[in-house]
Amino acid sequence: MAQEGTVNSGVALVVGVGAETGLGAALARRFAREGLRVTIAGRTPERLRVVAEQIAATGGAVAIKPADATREADVAALFEEADRDGDLKLVAYNVGNNFAASAQDTTPELFERLWRQNALGGFIVGREAARRFAERGQGTILFTGATASLRARPPFLAFAAAKAALRAVAQGLAREFGSKGVHVVHIVVDGVIAGEYAATNFAEYARSKGADGVLAVDDIADAFWAVHCQKRSAWTHEMDLRPFKEPF
Repeated sequence: MAQEGTVNSGVALVVGVGAETGLGAALARRFAREGLRVTIAGRTPERLRVVAEQIAATGGAVAIKPADATREADVAALFEEADRDGDLKLVAYNVGNNFAASAQDTTPELFERLWRQNALGGFIVGREAARRFAERGQGTILFTGATASLRARPPFLAFAAAKAALRAVAQGLAREFGSKGVHVVHIVVDGVIAGEYAATNFAEYARSKGADGVLAVDDIADAFWAVHCQKRSAWTHEMDLRPFKEPF
């Protein structure tokens, strides 16, 4: 379902677009602002439509594609849609729900669900993107990581295992496809992202951080765009982002 928009210099695919205040939506808006035609994917068509309308209202070119990133058929259709829209240059994988549960309360079903959303989906999307970009000798794949990508703390054992696996996927793809011109980046978002998810799931904790203690989605999106623009003689594979006052 495409929207009319401006002439662009290529296509960006953002997988994992939900609430209009979320990071996926911010990435889509940022890439559209640079003149790319953006295909946005997520599991909730209504949310995709809201984000698409925002982008189209500012003159951006956008298409929506409901999809489940853990299903190969959905991902194949997603890339076919992006390929039809033009020259695919950039893919961002932003899927990955969190869930708080102690090890004692973590069921195998929960553990697998988080792994599928974060790691398996990231692998399927990353593999399809790398195949295409390697044939063309260029392209960027961006993975959204988290504090849990680097260390596991209760009550997020399952989430940390899934995010660590996604980090391994990013490393493996970078080492296999980097020399073929594919820039693979794993970005660790080390802190609370201001938006609907934090407001809904841990509002008091987010408020306790104060205005300067949370990450603004538009500022994160700027960082994603910056690494995409890097020259190949000095590529970043992994970077971390956090508020200036956040201890680490």
